[in-house]
Amino acid sequence: MIKTNDRIPAGTLTALGDVGMQQFNPAELFAKGTHILFAVPGAFTPTCSEKHLPSFVKHANDLRAQGVQTIACVAVNDAFVMKAWGKALNVDDSVMLLSDGDAAYHQKLGLTKETGSFGGTRAERYAMVITDGVITHLFVEDEKTYGVSSAEHVLEALQG
Repeated sequence: MIKTNDRIPAGTLTALGDVGMQQFNPAELFAKGTHILFAVPGAFTPTCSEKHLPSFVKHANDLRAQGVQTIACVAVNDAFVMKAWGKALNVDDSVMLLSDGDAAYHQKLGLTKETGSFGGTRAERYAMVITDGVITHLFVEDEKTYGVSSAEHVLEALQG
């Protein structure tokens, strides 16, 4: 599993934007400055929709005041689902919604879990702070928990 002080690896994440399907390489996207990447097990699922993503939308300005340039949410869902989820939750441009449709990137990170017939391979619930391409903070939730990957916890760590 990836850990603090590791470089964020190269890979491909996608997003459906105003100009169509776009691909992003996390190693390039997060190469300069301070960024947050957080993952949810699935779009439209209860904790993800009611707590996790909304916490980052709510605290986006506070996080930016701490020097965060990009706040990105990723899930093992396709880019169409991520766009629809953002629209359903009224997510503005404060949080970038990214897709790891086949879980390949999360397998590279070592941050996957198997959910069987519920959804197959999914991302672990986590949040990381990346500064100049290096992971400076990594908060991975224990199974069926939510707290250390919340925006509030990340903000406390940044205020530190």
